[in-house]
Amino acid sequence: MTHAVIVNDQQQYALWPSGTGLPEGWQATGWTGGEQSCLDRIAELWKDGRPAPVRRAVAEDSARPAVQLLVSPRLWLREVLPEEAAQITEGGTAGLEWLGGVPSAETRIAAKMLTRAAGAGVHVPGWGMYLLIRAEDARVVGAMGFHGPPADGSAEIGFDLTEKARGLGYATEALGELASWTLRQSGLDTVVATTTEDNVASQGVMERAGFELRPERNEEGLLVYRLTR
Repeated sequence: MTHAVIVNDQQQYALWPSGTGLPEGWQATGWTGGEQSCLDRIAELWKDGRPAPVRRAVAEDSARPAVQLLVSPRLWLREVLPEEAAQITEGGTAGLEWLGGVPSAETRIAAKMLTRAAGAGVHVPGWGMYLLIRAEDARVVGAMGFHGPPADGSAEIGFDLTEKARGLGYATEALGELASWTLRQSGLDTVVATTTEDNVASQGVMERAGFELRPERNEEGLLVYRLTR
């Protein structure tokens, strides 16, 4: 049987029987032949199995100024630069594709805090805001970050997910990764996260990430969760 090499709009390649209708979203490359010769051709053409948007996002990120990047099984936690935070504060996308189209109100507030800290000269690289980028399609699904630089061996983390990304375990995965990174830093032994009493979803995220509820509340009356070494 003669086969054809086909390609989709994600620049992914596949083998397809010649003379049959192409699947939706795919087009012929013009290369036909035996099964093995077509497979060999695909191996030559497709050296990176990631979809095109993911490859582009990685290439663009490599051209940006150096930032902290953490990787979990399904997410990239990418540090936000102050100039990007200023864009996000105004509802911009910082050149990235967001699940749901634009940053949430909560994410914009966090970006504004980073922008103010940078303007006041108190922003410490690595201890600001991180975007949660889904590895499968390079879309931003939320944000997570610190309330400020560490103090007295402790750092506080806050987070927010876009509505469409909730309930999929992304927040738990990201919180576990960022908390683990935090506790690996010199002089730190505690990570704190807070939430309201009625925010059961956030409480679940913290508990699944290994945080324990403390008996005391903070000055604002919020529940306090803590993870220690």
